[in-house]
Amino acid sequence: MTTAKQTFSEVTPPHLEDLPYREYDPEIARQLLKFIKPYTNKIILSTLFMAISSFAAVSGPYLLNVAIDEGLAKNSVATLRNTVILFLLLQVAQWFFNYVRTNIMARVGQSVIFDFRARLFEHLQELSLSFFSRYSSGRITSRVINDVNVLREFVTWTLLAAARDFFTLIGIVFTMVIINWKLSLLSFIVLPVMAVLTFEFRKRARTNYLRTRMGISWVNSVLAENINGVRVVQSFSREDTNYDYFQNTVNRYNLDANIAAARLSSVFFPSIDLLGKVAMALAIWAGGTAVLGEPLSAGDLVAFVLYIDRFFEPIRDLSMRFDNLMATMASGERILTLLNTPVEVQDRPGAAIMPPIRGEVTFDHVSFHYSDDDQEVLKDINLRVKPGETIALVGKTGAGKTTIIKLISRFYDPTSGRVLIDGIDLTQVTQESLRSQMGIVLQDPFLFSGTVRENIRFGRLEATDEEVEEAAKAVGADDFIRQMRLGYETPVEEGGIILSVGQRQLISFARALLANPRILILDEATSSVDTQTEQIIQKALSRLLEGRTSFVIAHRLSTVTNADRILVIHDGQIVEEGKHHELLEKGGMYHQLYSLRFEEEQ
Repeated sequence: MTTAKQTFSEVTPPHLEDLPYREYDPEIARQLLKFIKPYTNKIILSTLFMAISSFAAVSGPYLLNVAIDEGLAKNSVATLRNTVILFLLLQVAQWFFNYVRTNIMARVGQSVIFDFRARLFEHLQELSLSFFSRYSSGRITSRVINDVNVLREFVTWTLLAAARDFFTLIGIVFTMVIINWKLSLLSFIVLPVMAVLTFEFRKRARTNYLRTRMGISWVNSVLAENINGVRVVQSFSREDTNYDYFQNTVNRYNLDANIAAARLSSVFFPSIDLLGKVAMALAIWAGGTAVLGEPLSAGDLVAFVLYIDRFFEPIRDLSMRFDNLMATMASGERILTLLNTPVEVQDRPGAAIMPPIRGEVTFDHVSFHYSDDDQEVLKDINLRVKPGETIALVGKTGAGKTTIIKLISRFYDPTSGRVLIDGIDLTQVTQESLRSQMGIVLQDPFLFSGTVRENIRFGRLEATDEEVEEAAKAVGADDFIRQMRLGYETPVEEGGIILSVGQRQLISFARALLANPRILILDEATSSVDTQTEQIIQKALSRLLEGRTSFVIAHRLSTVTNADRILVIHDGQIVEEGKHHELLEKGGMYHQLYSLRFEEEQ
């Protein structure tokens, strides 16, 4: 942990992969343009409107020139009136086209974001579990929310703002040359100095950009970590220590990074303004004294000064747009990396619909290792489970128990061998038709934002209210649900934070029962509940397991001993198999595990 005594330059935030500063990459740009392509016509129309509004904006000083030289100097009221009317009409046109263009691009930007997020959400739901074991939900959410918003800002504002600056700059230069090309060249003397300043600013701004992004990301990361772990923080009386770290290291780094960025901007932008004033002074001096050898009218001089005042604004803005482009490249790369992540488990072309499952499960010489690790988790597993049979899987942590049930659910495909249900290879059927006939209850059940009733109905949306309540009664959840503030209509919030672990587990049992799966998987579903709640669950298990092929991973003895068959998994292999009393009589590994668990549960 960084100490409070370290200076800003000495502090290095933890690596945050969402922060690289990406140079322009044509391949990234090409892939991003695919999402923008459907809106090409609207973007072209907006660009046309932008060109018209830029022309209207640039015409102002020129019309002022005409009003002075042709109206006031020649005492022509008609010319003055017509010039003023034309000026007003152009301003109205500028307002109208800007209004329409802004609305069009706002719709385009939001539509692009809509498409991006829909595609990301669809892809995330298709990705295999191995992906989510490598990436935290915070990193994924950051990409879906923050990075997509960077793209929205680019499409909605930066893209056409850069076009506006370009059109404005071209219009100003063209008009200045038309008025007096010699005076234009004199005014452009400051451009090399401006180019050097802009180059240095961009180089230093890149570093400051990274530091400010790191700073706010670090602040958000530490805030989220402390909020999520507030119970642990308070349990160990870490409030003062965590506050000191946050205030004097994390928050201080963010403050110093932003002050450094502000200090750089306070030098660059006033310098650009100063160069503009120098160019303006040169134009006034040269034009006023006619040192260029030809007369310059008052209107020309006034228009020239106004154009010079505007000339440097689009140059300054374009230098800032470059940073926006780089941020878009970085965000685009992260989003495309996510979208291009391959789906490891996919339905084959022409995959069949799984017929109604009877419940026979077969492992035919199944071996498995994860894609990022060559070490085998399962080694030549052969197993046949009869329909309606309850199988308990026991073994030490890391033995391969959970991997077996993930293969049955086809969250992974075997590295070699086959997994069959009712004699059908799981790789030959669609995942949806398979999993719709299966039910899984996890050790830490997840409840979604919504009511208790909606969470129970999650696995079978067409279930009636009566069926929902019958399922809850069957697993012993009805009593505590009716005691809640709004009964079955009580909102449980995300994760079910208002409920105890045991209550969440009972609701998950009701959800599984209501779905009426042909194959049921219980992954340590009773290990986190108290003894009293477990007794309620045990009464419901007989109802839940009845007539279904079931696989149970459990630490509690009562759940294991009632199984039709127990498989002892060790080092990726089935080393013992049989009923509870049979395995105890053998005095092997199961006997050791049983004895150890028996002592723990006393």
